[in-house]
Amino acid sequence: MTDQIKTPVALVIFRRPDLTAMVLDTVRAVKPPELYVIADGPRADKPGEAEACAAARAVIDTVDWDCRVHRHYSDTNLGCGNRPASGFDWLFDQVDSAIILEDDCIPHHSFFGYCEELLGRYRDDERVMHISGCTYRAEPWGIDDSYFFSRYPACWGWATWARAWKHYEFHCEDWPRLKETAFLEGVIGEPAVEAYWANWFDESNVTDPLLHTWDYQWAFACWANSGLAVCPRHNLVCNVGTGEGATHTTSNHTGTMALPTYEMPLPLRHPKNVLHDIDLDRRYVSELLLPEATGLPTAGRRGVQSTLTKLLPGSVKRRVKQLIR
Repeated sequence: MTDQIKTPVALVIFRRPDLTAMVLDTVRAVKPPELYVIADGPRADKPGEAEACAAARAVIDTVDWDCRVHRHYSDTNLGCGNRPASGFDWLFDQVDSAIILEDDCIPHHSFFGYCEELLGRYRDDERVMHISGCTYRAEPWGIDDSYFFSRYPACWGWATWARAWKHYEFHCEDWPRLKETAFLEGVIGEPAVEAYWANWFDESNVTDPLLHTWDYQWAFACWANSGLAVCPRHNLVCNVGTGEGATHTTSNHTGTMALPTYEMPLPLRHPKNVLHDIDLDRRYVSELLLPEATGLPTAGRRGVQSTLTKLLPGSVKRRVKQLIR
């Protein structure tokens, strides 16, 4: 049984009540004293979406532990870029740190204690800007410590501080200047991947309020401020949001969806130094970012349904299979 945590938890929801209920069940197990809920509004041209959004919001009304629930619900559709970004601005105007989950990210129960311990340990360390819960890979990294320091802030289950989020800019205002330098080469060091990310930053550096991303801009904020991300030695969060109802992850071509999760023993085994692990990040680029940039599948791709046998209890497993069929 997971111990109760003291850190606020934030949920980003939209129109998937079944998935929202599953994620809320994982939060219920740790009973945070405060829950912040960020919800987008329905699109007028999508029949039935208003009802689906209302059903997802109704799930939040089932919170049954001693908890202050803060709701930031949009009446109109802001999009899956601006809605999370503006919601996180609201969140970090009120708290100094938070654990964040989207409605399709199912964490291992040890994810919460892992985040809480690290949020305390690096609270005042400006070098560390992000705590990742997912690894985007099925197999654990071959390291003895509980985590390492990466340049890549994975956002399927994560945590951060207000002191880090203050650097976030939705339109990457400093990108035109940095684009003319060796900025990306210094971060990535792989031309195809650099071109891929440059394209995303070009897209972000416009005034369109309906940009469909927020996390590329967060990576930019971390990179532009020499920030490090904590990466766990093995995956702690499973994204089950592929297929119908998804916006970006409509397929599993990179093999990163529905990966198994593992127990993270606590207390954590910490690295001796706060240093970027260059060797592991090179592997990260070659195993994940290069296939993503080129459209090729990753090595060791796992079937979505087969990995669920290692992850979820039977009743939940059947519901997920129906949702991602």
